[in-house]
Amino acid sequence: MEETANVKITKDMLIGDILRAYPQSMYALMECGMGCIGCPASQAESVADAAMVHGLDGDDIVKYLNEYIEASQKEERTGAEG
Repeated sequence: MEETANVKITKDMLIGDILRAYPQSMYALMECGMGCIGCPASQAESVADAAMVHGLDGDDIVKYLNEYIEASQKEERTGAEG
């Protein structure tokens, strides 16, 4: 499995690109209230645009995504070692 160091999701990144690079982000987005990530239109929306549509703070979403992905990658590394 390819390891990505220093995950850095930004508000201008497209939801579809994030999901392809970090499939586990699907769960984080749904936890944030973005349950429509399977919608084809959402794939071409930036995090900022999607957050605005859902009445959410884009900065909060980005922070949560980065923390969630970093934690899941750390967990994967730890599990692979043990």
